Formats: sequence, structure tokens, C-alpha cells
Amino acid sequence: MEHKKTYYAKEIHTKAGPLMIEGPVEADLLANYHFHEDLVAFRQPRDQHKAIVEIARLPEGRIIIARDENTIVGYVTYLYPDPLERWSEGNIDNLIELGAIEVIPKFRGCGVGQNLLRVSMMDDAMEDYIIITTEYYWHWDLKGTGLNVWDYRKVMEKMMNAGGLVYYATDDPEISSHPANCLMARIGARVDQESVQKFDQLRFLNRYMY
Repeated sequence: MEHKKTYYAKEIHTKAGPLMIEGPVEADLLANYHFHEDLVAFRQPRDQHKAIVEIARLPEGRIIIARDENTIVGYVTYLYPDPLERWSEGNIDNLIELGAIEVIPKFRGCGVGQNLLRVSMMDDAMEDYIIITTEYYWHWDLKGTGLNVWDYRKVMEKMMNAGGLVYYATDDPEISSHPANCLMARIGARVDQESVQKFDQLRFLNRYMY
């Protein structure tokens, strides 16, 4: 499908200082920003900076950032699901995944994650998509936050709810492997019923295997 992207920006004021929330940001601009050294949740900062620049170059790729002057201190990524995951199997060309969201410790607890999601959904084109996120407790920064699995999940769900994503049941083996893991999704207002049915079938693949 055609991937329309409309840039939005919003300044927020936090106890740690003002931030600009903006995106989708073009790849060349992302490459020129400094990527904060505390963004270490997924890989080394230099490698993750390179990864988000590459995502921004994809037709469907979207990167929304939280920027402190010339430094990226938080971001959220959207792209097609990994080909090795079940969510890529349904031939649903209007399904994209919220692949990663991260905010440096200095700005946590300031609503930055919620604002990254809110700015993401300002773009009317998002009403054409099923947006999913797969949450696994082993990706969560339990040590850095001091939260237990269930308190962290509550924080994560509240943040995702700010972008309109809600809990959906699934029989996906990885998600089902721990009760704190979950699938969340937002079905855009213009998503057709056929795509919704395909998504429902993907959520419960085992039901359709017999």
C-alpha cells in the first residue's frame, strides 16, 4: 500500500527540561543528530543509531524522536514485522509493528513515551493501519527501573494506551510463554474488515491448523 507520512512536532516541558517530540524524521536528519549514550536497551548506541536510520529509509519505516536540542533522548520505531515472526505471515500489507520504544533514564517518568505515541498517531495515515506491538518481559529494563514484572507491565500498558493500543489475546508461543508478555494493537478507523479477519486468524493460528 502507499505509505503517506506527514511530519508533526510537539514541544513538551518536563522536570528534566524541555523536549521536542517530532516525526516521522527523515533518515538523513536522524543521521546528523547525536544519539544519546544512555540509549542502550537494544544494542550499543552507535549500532542502534545506525539501525533507526536504516528503518527511516524503508518505505513503511517511521521514526518518531524525543530531541533535547541536537541529541536524540528517546524514540519509537514502526516498520513491517520481522519475516521470521508470525505477524508477517498473513499477507496483510497494512499491518505494521511498533518495534521499539526507548527513553533515557533522565527523562523517564516524564510522559515522554506517551507523547512519542501521541505524536505518532497525529498522522491521519495511521488510520489505514493495524499497528501491533509484542511485549516480552525479558526486553524490559526491570533492573534500571527497580520495578517488578507486573508493575512494569502496568506502566507499559498505560503508555501504549496513550497511542490507542490495547490488549489482544493470542496463542503465539513466545507471548504465551509468560503471563506478563502480551500483544497490543491499534486498528485504524479505515482498516477494512478483510484485514481485521486476517489479523484475527494470525492471532490464533493454532485454531486454524486442523
